[in-house]
Amino acid sequence: MESDVLYIVMPAYNEEANIEKVVVQWYEVVTKINQQEGAKCKLLIANDGSKDKTYEMMQRLTANYPDFEPIDKPNSGHGATVLYLYRKAIEAGAGYVFQTDSDGQTNPDEFWQMWENRAQYDFQIGDRSTREDGRDRIFVTKVLRFVVRLMFGVYVQDANTPFRLMNTERLIAVMRVIPPDFFLCNVAISAIAVKWNERCKWYPITFKPRQGGVNSINFKRIIKIGWKALSDFRMINKNLKK
Repeated sequence: MESDVLYIVMPAYNEEANIEKVVVQWYEVVTKINQQEGAKCKLLIANDGSKDKTYEMMQRLTANYPDFEPIDKPNSGHGATVLYLYRKAIEAGAGYVFQTDSDGQTNPDEFWQMWENRAQYDFQIGDRSTREDGRDRIFVTKVLRFVVRLMFGVYVQDANTPFRLMNTERLIAVMRVIPPDFFLCNVAISAIAVKWNERCKWYPITFKPRQGGVNSINFKRIIKIGWKALSDFRMINKNLKK
């Protein structure tokens, strides 16, 4: 596993309104990393069974962006797709995995502070201290903070942020105790990393409104996911004790 091989990974579901702009923006990071001595970078996006033209658009973009690899897969949900991408990056020899979403809400310029500190920290995660995507989402973040404290006994300021750079050796260790299809995998990874006293750092990041398309997660579905997460968190806690 080469230490400075970076895979930028994103799940995508019905993102035809955003995907081209997102690929262009994040490919600038790929280009700059590949210009650094001894470093390599690829952009990997998994189309999670979209019902629109997301995958077709990604396929067309590969002609101009050779280090961009789109993957088409059956729909399995956000968390399972994120974990699938982590495994793909690890299998390809990534030393670091950076994960964000493909909806255009995050800022590529804020990635560089994490890359510069990659040798000092194994889990670097954004803190959406300024987010512009609605009160419901802010409420969910606060509830997740409470649930993580209740279930894992640790305080995590923003456990579910889709903006994180991780050392794959430590990520592999954490993933061993998480179910392979776990929806709230980012929450679990954040909580376990803090509980295990991993080298973690949070950075304030901007979080813009969705740039186009429709959010597939509504408040009713969030509540349903939350109830299921409680039982899944109990299972993860049992795995932690083994």
